[in-house]
Amino acid sequence: MSPGDLSFPKRVESIGPSPIVVLREMAGEMRAAGQAVIDLTIGEPDFDTPQFIVHAAEAAMEAGFTHYVSSRGIGELRQAIAQKLEGENGLHYDPDQEIVVTLGGKQALFSTILATIEEGDEVLILDPAWVSYDPCVRLAGGIPIHVPLSASDNFLITTEFLQPYLSKGTRMVILNSPNNPTGRVMTEDEIEAVASLAEEADLLILSDEIYEKLVYDGRQHLSIAALPSMRKRTVVVNGFSKAYAMTGWRLGYMAAPAAIVAAMIKVHQHSVTCAASFAQKAGVVALNGPQDELQAMVAEFQARRDLICEGLDSIPGISCPRVEGALYAFPDISALGLPSSKLAERLLLEGGVATIPGIAFGASCDSHLRLCFATSRQELERALERIRSAVEKI
Repeated sequence: MSPGDLSFPKRVESIGPSPIVVLREMAGEMRAAGQAVIDLTIGEPDFDTPQFIVHAAEAAMEAGFTHYVSSRGIGELRQAIAQKLEGENGLHYDPDQEIVVTLGGKQALFSTILATIEEGDEVLILDPAWVSYDPCVRLAGGIPIHVPLSASDNFLITTEFLQPYLSKGTRMVILNSPNNPTGRVMTEDEIEAVASLAEEADLLILSDEIYEKLVYDGRQHLSIAALPSMRKRTVVVNGFSKAYAMTGWRLGYMAAPAAIVAAMIKVHQHSVTCAASFAQKAGVVALNGPQDELQAMVAEFQARRDLICEGLDSIPGISCPRVEGALYAFPDISALGLPSSKLAERLLLEGGVATIPGIAFGASCDSHLRLCFATSRQELERALERIRSAVEKI
């Protein structure tokens, strides 16, 4: 049998490659060919991992801490995560039974979905939504149900809006706050609306809180698991990538009731065994160590947020509200009369600025682009100049 004759499962055939990775690689190829491309695609802090975290990993490796560890994660890190969740989020979890350390937040999300979704279960995904939620559900045999939130209401979530998308087959709702790609931070009213719906329909909540630390203008993150009666039906997913500039370390975690963890740990053990031992030692000092570098990074991101949102909003045909959290501007480009993929293509080929078309985040998002502002202010200013020049030619 030749490779061309192979057939693959429908759950694999139904998904495509990550558009974010594809566009980032395209930008990289253009750079390698000598073109001056400004890459605003990938959601990765441009800061280095703080040195005290790096030194902890170095010390662990030098001490020979380079072998397999418990699939749940080292006890020291699970205890630090439990203390963080209790002190910062008002959430009590047993570090021995209700926390698992994972290979980044994405693996926590995927393993949880595999462990809790039956073939044919429906999962509500609130668009605009991160590009990997839909494929994760499909690969688990579930059915993603996209709920198109309205930009005219600043993507507001209400019980009345969600209700029509429920069915007898609905099993889960995926939440993400602060949101990728919109930068919205869910309000307490919105969280209570989702909680009410989950209680009424007996739904699981998968709460992706990876951008929790990246909030601006004095806002505070609230986890839905902290609401009365929601802990029993919520899986909290978080990690170290965004807050501590540790994307390449692949270190995340999930916290949930013991029964959910018992199911998830089976998937975790049979797929990855455990997160890297020395990276886990670094995670301990990240949580327990000084947070001043994190605070300085957030302050710089807020300044960059101001720069890019104001700059985009000043370009005729583009409207960009000031985002509340995360690393992304999500401007409305509908007045330009081009689909998002076409505009992103023109900005890359004619302006040398790599962005992500809104259509990647849901079929209802074609009137937007996502631009990551995790790069220097000087680079953002150059990008804005190029975008303005390219848009003036449309």
